[in-house]
Order: sequence, then C-alpha cells, then structure tokens
Amino acid sequence: MQVSYLLRLYEMGHRDFAGVDLRGADLSGITLIEVNFSGANLTGANLSRTFLTKSNLSGAFLNWANLSFVKLSEGELTDADLTKANLSGAFMVKSNLTKAKLSGANLTGVNLRAANLEKSNLCGANLQGINLRGANLNGANLNWANLSGARLSGATLYGAFLNGVNLSEAYLNGVDLNGVDLNGANLSEAKLSGTQLQVANLSASNLSEAQMRGVNLMEADLTGADLTRASLKKANLKWANLSKADLREANLSEANLLGATIDGAEFTDVTMGDATRRYLCAIAKGTTTWTLQETKATLNCSAHFARQAVLS
Repeated sequence: MQVSYLLRLYEMGHRDFAGVDLRGADLSGITLIEVNFSGANLTGANLSRTFLTKSNLSGAFLNWANLSFVKLSEGELTDADLTKANLSGAFMVKSNLTKAKLSGANLTGVNLRAANLEKSNLCGANLQGINLRGANLNGANLNWANLSGARLSGATLYGAFLNGVNLSEAYLNGVDLNGVDLNGANLSEAKLSGTQLQVANLSASNLSEAQMRGVNLMEADLTGADLTRASLKKANLKWANLSKADLREANLSEANLLGATIDGAEFTDVTMGDATRRYLCAIAKGTTTWTLQETKATLNCSAHFARQAVLS
C-alpha cells in the first residue's frame, strides 16, 4: 500500500489496516493514533517520531524497522517481531509486548514503565538506560542483554533468563530476585538496597561497588564473586556461600553471616563489627585466589585477638 493512500484512508476515518504491506515505507512523524496494524508487514519501515498511541501492532513484522522516539503508549504488540529494530528513545508506557521478539534490538532510553514484556525475547538487546519500573518481565529472555543503568524498581522477573546479563549501575532496589540465576552477571555499582536475592546463584558475578544495604542474600551462592568495595551494611548473608569471594574494602557493618561458608574468601580491609570478625576468624580456612593469602590472615585475626587481649 502506498503511504499517500494510507493517509487518505486515515483522514476519512479508516483505522483498520490489518495485514497491510508497508515494507520499507516512510511513516516518520505521522499521526496514526489507535490504528490496527495487526499482522502488518512493516519490515525496515521508518516510524521515527510517529504517533501510534493505543495502536495495535500484534503479530506485526517490524524487523529492522526504525521506531526511534515513537509515541506508542498503551500499544498492543503481542507476538510482534521487532528483531534488530531501533526503538531508542521510544515512549511505550503501559504497552503490551507479551512474547514479542526483540533480540538484538536497540532499546536505549526507552520508557516501558508498567509495560508487559512477559515471555518476550530480549536476548542480546541493548537496553541501556531503559525505564522498566513496574514492568512485567516474568519469563523474559534477557540472556546477554545490556541493562546498564536500567531502572527496574518494582519490576517482576520471575522465571526470567539472565545468563551473562549486564546490570551494571542498574536500579534494582527492592526487586524480588529470589532464586534467580545470575551466574557471571555484571552488577557492578548496581543499586540493590533491600533487594531479595535469597537462594540466588551469583557465582562469579561482579558486584564491585554495588549498593546492597539490607539486601537478603540468605543461602545465596556467591562463590568466586567480586564484592570489592560493595556496601553490605545490614545485609542478610546467613548460610550464604562466599567461598573464594573477593570482599576487599567491602562494608559488612551489622551484616549477619551466621552459617556462611567463607573458605578461601578475601577480607582485606573489610569494615565489620568485632563480634562478626571473631565469628569469621573462628570458621575461616583456606587460601584466597585473589592475593594467595590465608583467609584468616586477610581477616587480620592474630592482630585483632592480640589487641583484644591487651584491652582486656
């Protein structure tokens, strides 16, 4: 269909364009509010800065399409194919992208607040600086996605796939991530205060300089994790596995490490209470892989006990 004909029909009040073929069409900057593009072929189309508020694009083909800065709040994009599409700066608040295909897509700076992305495929997508507050990401495939600086407070990620995901500097305060697999994930400088990570797999993850005040890491696997300069004040680390973890210069003030495993962990210059240090010194064993020192030595156990003896 020619764009000029489409616009004439729209001006005449037509809104149903289901299944229309608009491959490579230039629809940039056009107002097409509440139109039905379900099943439409918009492969490679230019929809930059187009007004598509409350439009239906379910099942539409939008591969390699340009949707940068598109206005598509409350849009319907269930099962839409947006593989490799450019959605940078798009406004898509409360849109429905259930089972949408977004692998390799560019979603930098997109506003998807309160959107539904359940079971969507975002594998390898670029979501830097995206707003996903209150979004539904249950069962979503986020493997190898870049969520650096993303805002995820209030989002749900039950059953989401997060292998190799980049969450550096992301805002995850208070998010429920109980039992998630974040093996090898980059969470450096992430905001995780009050986050639920009970029984989570964080082995070999990068949590350096992460803000984790009051985080729940009970029974979490932090084997080999990088926690250098992380703030873990009042964190719950009961029964957590910290074997071979690097905690240099971390803040463990008022943290609970009852039953934690710390074999080969590194504690040089860690801030912690005397009672916590005494407890860790009593259970410490092994040699760190980071500085090749004994864990007891990194806890400065001998000097601490000697000082306590003098004071007593």
